Amino acid sequence: MSEQTPPPDQGAQQQSEIVLNDKSANSAYSNFARVTATPEEVIVDFGLNPNPFMQGKQEVVVTQRLIMNFYTAKRLLSALGMTLQRHEATFGSVELDVRRRAQLLPGGAAAIRQ
Repeated sequence: MSEQTPPPDQGAQQQSEIVLNDKSANSAYSNFARVTATPEEVIVDFGLNPNPFMQGKQEVVVTQRLIMNFYTAKRLLSALGMTLQRHEATFGSVELDVRRRAQLLPGGAAAIRQ
């Protein structure tokens, strides 16, 4: 009995095509995110901070919570990283320090107070 080798395409891993149906997706704006984790899952809370420049204690209402395994979290990290790289290549660096970002605006910090 002779052993047959599969054709080259059969042994290769096939890529699946994913088609998204977003008809029932909820959209929400978030300017706040908090990431926590358990040994099994990553939890990402999203919310809207109505006073991002306010000093002291403030309450942010969590409006969306995503819970995912670490495999999905790592794929999300990669996708977000690639998206940010493309954005920065096109539009320039995304400044995270709000004070420095205010200085870059026309009118400087005064533009934020208005």
